Amino acid sequence: MTATLPELPRLMIDDAVKAALLEDWGRAGDITSQATIPVETKARAVIVSRKKGRLSGLGFVESACRQTDAAIKVEALADDGEALEPGMLVARIEGPARSVLASERVGLNYLGHLSGIATATAQFVERVAHTRASIVCTRKTTPGLRAFEKYAVRCGGGSNHRFGLDDAVLIKDNHIALAGGVALAIERARAHVGHLVKVEVEVDTLDQLREAMDARPDVVLLDNMGPETLQTAIDIIDGRALSEASGGINLETVQAIAEAGVDLISTGWITHSAPTLDLGLDIEIV
Repeated sequence: MTATLPELPRLMIDDAVKAALLEDWGRAGDITSQATIPVETKARAVIVSRKKGRLSGLGFVESACRQTDAAIKVEALADDGEALEPGMLVARIEGPARSVLASERVGLNYLGHLSGIATATAQFVERVAHTRASIVCTRKTTPGLRAFEKYAVRCGGGSNHRFGLDDAVLIKDNHIALAGGVALAIERARAHVGHLVKVEVEVDTLDQLREAMDARPDVVLLDNMGPETLQTAIDIIDGRALSEASGGINLETVQAIAEAGVDLISTGWITHSAPTLDLGLDIEIV
């Protein structure tokens, strides 16, 4: 398990789960269960991990069950952030059979998706554990799920980049082109934001980096640079700003990039392309 588990406000989870349940139930609810299962039937089930991974999203299962039927009892057998092995039990569920089945898919959809992100993040974190680099996510998230997907990154041992356009300045190539230069863009950003807002700038070349450092950014994003170029960039920065490597980073390249000495490695892959972790619900009649 992680030393300090991340948290999500229950209200955020409940609102998202309610919308997902209404989407799944449609206008008549689970007509298959209504047609085939007597109303008095009780069910007992376990959620099992089919593969090795990292858990994230158990609160969504609890919310789906509770909002479907208060009579459903959920017993967590693992914590978000915990490493999973094939066959490991994650939770026990017991209650009215129709209700258990009506809540199953929504809960598992969130659980599998978020656990997949946590698992992918953990794989990146493991590759760079011997370096000082931290793995961070990006804004390349599923619309409407950003807070949850960034939570899953934390469950996997990663850290969060900015959550939106409003909590940090990130001056990218298009901003630089329209502003008229790297230094001018940084100076304008400094004049506009408060003292608590960090200013980061993206650079593509070492010449751009030198110009940027004269304007004193808080963070420099080194875009699509190989390990040797990154090492030179780190020397230029010389501890005056945090260094972030980004661009086309995958499990095959991340170790060499980390070993170049950067502080942060950002990757959109862990949120936009991580495969769902296979977790299943096995049910039996009580």
